[in-house]
Amino acid sequence: MRVERNKTSRPPDHAYATSTLPPGFPGTPHIRNQNPIFDMPARPQPDRPGTRAAPGRDSGPHGRTVTANGRPEPERQTVAQQQTDQTDQTDQSEPPPLDVLVIGGGGVDTVVRVNSLPVPLADSVGVGPIHEWPGHTGGNVALGCRTLGLGVKFLDFLGDDWPGEQVRARLSDGNVDFETLPSPAGTRRAVNLVDKTGRRMSFFDARDPDDLRMPRDFYLPHLRRARHVHLSLTHFTRFLFDDIEALGVPVSTDLQDWNGLDDYHREFAFRADLVFLSAAGARERIASVMREILREGQAEAVVATAGAGGSYVMTREGSRTPRPVRATAPPAPVVDSNGAGDAYLSGFLYGRLAGRDLEACAALGAVAGAYACTGQGDAGLIGLDELLAVKI
Repeated sequence: MRVERNKTSRPPDHAYATSTLPPGFPGTPHIRNQNPIFDMPARPQPDRPGTRAAPGRDSGPHGRTVTANGRPEPERQTVAQQQTDQTDQTDQSEPPPLDVLVIGGGGVDTVVRVNSLPVPLADSVGVGPIHEWPGHTGGNVALGCRTLGLGVKFLDFLGDDWPGEQVRARLSDGNVDFETLPSPAGTRRAVNLVDKTGRRMSFFDARDPDDLRMPRDFYLPHLRRARHVHLSLTHFTRFLFDDIEALGVPVSTDLQDWNGLDDYHREFAFRADLVFLSAAGARERIASVMREILREGQAEAVVATAGAGGSYVMTREGSRTPRPVRATAPPAPVVDSNGAGDAYLSGFLYGRLAGRDLEACAALGAVAGAYACTGQGDAGLIGLDELLAVKI
């Protein structure tokens, strides 16, 4: 089994969509700071060896995580750096603790700018420069979390092709520690049509064969030392849920624009502890879809993003009405909404791992998502200093 690993480098310091609020939501989104704080407790960790990296534990045949050389961030110290320092003092061969393990979802977006959506039916349409942006949902989440100072590991299947090389190069440039296995079908692709307002229409080529499986000895060493796992909506990742639950590691997923009906998404919706989705898919039914996820699944919280309409949080122990969190105005003109939802998710996870309540996490996500809209591809990723400097 051939495994490709990266060589990390210092990432640059940099980092939401403009869709309208779907009908059926209550009032104008805003943050209600006077309401009780919703703390979503992490799933209890079992008292067993291997749940966290222990002195002397072999990290397996895939080597240890490459430690980033970036400067320590203020809240980063509360997340993993202190544990890393302790590990370095006790055993130099021991891999450091891992904040976020991202699995699946790497690929390349081809971005085509059009005047309006839908595109008029014609034999040919003249457009501006067409750009290729490596990342996709999994890669973008990994890059966003790493830019915020979190310890990140990215695992995936990528093809031995030009798109795969682009993804690997971007992850390395972003100082993301990654390991990939060769994909027999090549690297995932998408063609995204983006209009002048930043709205998009995506044509997604998943490529992965139905029988593709990630070997347990490839991901288990990393899973055992992760504080949180994020599973992208790729078919092979659904087969990791059993091991994640056995180890008691909290897991999140992004259902993208799930309409609440397609069967493909259901296992992800009902087995994740923290569920993200876009309100664009279910539209006026999004509140009932959020309630179904909480009723039928094990999620502690469901977060629906609505672009410029803000986002909505619903918890298992809270109200049956989605709680609105206002959107953040982008600090510059909107250039591209591709990746804004992934940036939102990264900001939310940072807040979660730093011990913030759910509404504060959503507010941090809104800031990160807004910044992401101001650059092409992932050029609008926000850094930790900028994130924490915004009043929420």
